[in-house]
Amino acid sequence: MSRIVSMLFLVVLMSMISCSNDSDTYTPIEQDPFEDLNLPNELFNYANIPLPAHYTNNAFDPQSPFQGAAVDFDNTPANNLITNEGATLGRVLFYDKKLSANGTKACASCHKQEFGFSDPDVLSEGFDGGRTRRHSMGLTNARFYYTGKFFWDERAGTLEEQVLMPFQDEVEMGLTLQQLEEIVGSQSYYPPLFEAAFGNRTISSERIAKALAQFIRSMVSTTSKYDIARSEVQAPTDNFPGFTQQENQGKALFYLPITTTSGDRMNCAGCHVSEAFVGPIPNGPFGTTTSVTNGLDAVSTDDLGINETTNNPGDIGKFKAPSLRNIAIRPPYMHDGRFATLQEVVEFYNSGIQKHMNLRPPLLGSDNNPIRLNLTQNQKEALVAFMETLTDYEMLSDEKYSDPFKN
Repeated sequence: MSRIVSMLFLVVLMSMISCSNDSDTYTPIEQDPFEDLNLPNELFNYANIPLPAHYTNNAFDPQSPFQGAAVDFDNTPANNLITNEGATLGRVLFYDKKLSANGTKACASCHKQEFGFSDPDVLSEGFDGGRTRRHSMGLTNARFYYTGKFFWDERAGTLEEQVLMPFQDEVEMGLTLQQLEEIVGSQSYYPPLFEAAFGNRTISSERIAKALAQFIRSMVSTTSKYDIARSEVQAPTDNFPGFTQQENQGKALFYLPITTTSGDRMNCAGCHVSEAFVGPIPNGPFGTTTSVTNGLDAVSTDDLGINETTNNPGDIGKFKAPSLRNIAIRPPYMHDGRFATLQEVVEFYNSGIQKHMNLRPPLLGSDNNPIRLNLTQNQKEALVAFMETLTDYEMLSDEKYSDPFKN
């Protein structure tokens, strides 16, 4: 029998063994419903992942009002807290290729663990060979995105809404929610998993969404080189003993203000906040989004970004920014995958920002032109070296985030 937790085994065993009232013979035990799965004897810990102090406390200088502790940005709703049972179900759903129109694609097909739950292809391939409109966004630290909105254009108001949309997408997985529920209900391994997660075997799209959201929110990076070195100091701007000179130089360039050619001062950390390195948060009232236009293009043409969700002209050219955790191992970059390397991304912010109609400070200088950092080659290489310290190799190979299917 495949490994499975005692509770799930008992649920299955009680439903499968029957005895005759007038005979000493027993009906043979039916086929193990978990024979296609590698699940642990004891559930993996998803619900209580230890968070380091730099996730739970804000150690930035008070003069950085845009900063905060990662936990302050947690978008987990009160009615869908992570449980080990729920995330275990979510893991199976995430990797199950049966949940597409022709049984060839799963959520994990476009969000691969070894690539930071993103896709090395510029555009991901759907169930029938079609290509997605935008590049696959990394899922690491999705739990800490301030507004809780998802997709590059933030069209999903919550993660629970987002996880059901790819199933229904005509390119990605090609199902209706009714078809999804029917396929899930026809697999022998799901009823006991739903019972463990929710108390009974009722299968619904709402429960599918909750379980998937729990699994994705558990994808928190805490064991990168950055985290290990950070534990040795009091503040993120301190010199890290565990870093090379180049990595510390890059960290300083990331966190501390850089004087631009216009005389303005800006830093990378203003748009990649907290030590979870997530998208910007409001320093005061905000409108439909906290995302910004980063000046990728002077004019937005075929992709208007968040404006396609809000119809607000001020949102043209704005796209959600995922966490920088595991950024070095998930090229290409940007919503359209236009940059193949981190070096290209750094050079863009150094010298390539365009004067888009919605470009705003700090990317727009006081001279009303896009900022130019004029970094040296050594400084650019140092920034890349720092971002490479955000790669969490332990997470990228952790069994609890891996494919549970044997074949």
